[in-house]
Amino acid sequence: KVTEMLDLDPHQSNRTEKHNGETEIQENGIKRHRTSLPAPMFSRSDFSVWSILKKCIGLELSKITMPIVFNEPLSFLQRITEYMEHIYLINKACSHADPLERMQAVAAFAVSAVASQWERTGKPFNPLLGETYELTREDLGFRFISEQVSHHPPISAFYSEGLNKDFIFHGSIYPKLKFWGKSIEAEPRGTITLELLKHNEAYTWTNPTCCVHNVIIGKLWLEQYGTVEIVNHSTGDKCVLNFKPCGLFGKELHRVEGYIQDKNKKKLCVIYGKWTECLWCTDPTTYETYKKNEKRGECQPALMSGGPVKAHLSEDVIKSENDEADDMPEVQDTVQFVPGSKLLWRINCRPPNSSQMYNFTSFAVSLNELEKGMEAILAPTDCRLRPDIRNMENGNMDVASKEKERLEEKQRAARKERAKDEVEWQTRWFHQGTNPYTGTSDWLYSGGYFDRNFSDCPDIY
Repeated sequence: KVTEMLDLDPHQSNRTEKHNGETEIQENGIKRHRTSLPAPMFSRSDFSVWSILKKCIGLELSKITMPIVFNEPLSFLQRITEYMEHIYLINKACSHADPLERMQAVAAFAVSAVASQWERTGKPFNPLLGETYELTREDLGFRFISEQVSHHPPISAFYSEGLNKDFIFHGSIYPKLKFWGKSIEAEPRGTITLELLKHNEAYTWTNPTCCVHNVIIGKLWLEQYGTVEIVNHSTGDKCVLNFKPCGLFGKELHRVEGYIQDKNKKKLCVIYGKWTECLWCTDPTTYETYKKNEKRGECQPALMSGGPVKAHLSEDVIKSENDEADDMPEVQDTVQFVPGSKLLWRINCRPPNSSQMYNFTSFAVSLNELEKGMEAILAPTDCRLRPDIRNMENGNMDVASKEKERLEEKQRAARKERAKDEVEWQTRWFHQGTNPYTGTSDWLYSGGYFDRNFSDCPDIY
């Protein structure tokens, strides 16, 4: 399965070979991506968060210059690309003949898209105006391109397509950040659209609100909350997912609960789980009966079946017998299981050294990898070429901080020059238009990026 190609067991490195002395190739012909960052994460314990943030209460943080100590070595454009970590769910949706099963897979994909943020308290770098990021993964069957199309407000547009021409995934995101004294809240704006070309279906939704707590004192922790509505514009089916806030005693922490209904508002199934762990679905009657019996004390609470899940396994492919079981990290489910439920998605375990790598997933670790020869084919605006992110990744914090200041000053100078000459910024790969399914304003892919004509790209680094 293509999902197994992401989280490879490092103990199997003897079954790889080098091609041309550079790219590491597995015996199955798939390129192996790096499994760790060049340098471990630096300690934030010496920095006073409050001394910086106390001036920002109630303000939109996108307009505040933040020191590099708050960052992780990825651009926000690369963070968006992490939507594709569980692309097997899109492939699964494409393969189903039943529209209900397709909606279940799409709902699982929407939840999985925020799962990589679990324990990721570092802030991605704000993309520079005109910055881009591309990713082609032949092993996973997709290619992806994104561009920072606006600076104030900060808007990131992205477009992805299946290499087999089976899906298109696109959207634009405007994360509005605010500091509320003890927490930082990121309210998502912008529409996400998934088109399943074989079935002539289009789904749209927006992400839940993300909040980082204890930014002044205590251990940082993150929650997602809000209602996500996924609409199938072809059938009229709708999936309503409620990302529950933590609550006073933490009982609802990370919980997701919702349902799928048809165009006549008849509930077809109930979906429940945690966005940090797994997602299940069951019949509405079964779920309601179980909950009623639970309240009366007639149900024995049980954790999800399946036990520990190995890092290289995905969704419902759980192998209890594995020769390498002792070498792999484990995650134990904590969601109460309703008998008869079907597993829709389960999170991949992170690398054993993830806490020293900004809590990155295996997929995230590979995103800023710059292989020899790649600079010759990348657009000069690609995130991998940003010197501040590259130096931070390599552990050169002082250089990274100076480069960040230089790039921001260069961006300001370019904006003043355009204002002086009364020249408007022109986006390169996306244009403003109307989402054909929601009728709302959106940024649409103009095409042509993979023709690799980068002669008129701006000099932003």
